[in-house]
Amino acid sequence: MTDEEVAVKFENHDQQIKSLKHRMDEQEEQGKSLSSLALSVQKLALSMESMIEEQKSQGERLAKLESEPGERWSGMTKTIFNTMVGAGSGALAVGIILLMAHYIK
Repeated sequence: MTDEEVAVKFENHDQQIKSLKHRMDEQEEQGKSLSSLALSVQKLALSMESMIEEQKSQGERLAKLESEPGERWSGMTKTIFNTMVGAGSGALAVGIILLMAHYIK
């Protein structure tokens, strides 16, 4: 092989090495971009997870708030019913006592 052929081969190798270095630089940039994207997706997943937990707790609090008026109404109707039964029972007892007092005289 002549010096000229060797020089041509070295030049070809040089060009190929430069091309490969350029391609490796591009691959490194893509790797960094993918790594950054993976971290962003991980952060997004963690944020979504915490948002889901917060929504669950808000749902529980909302259900409790929505059921409160119904519980109040139920308690109020029980109180009204008990008051009416108590008043009726008291009136019946007073009536019976008065009848008994009327016949005792």
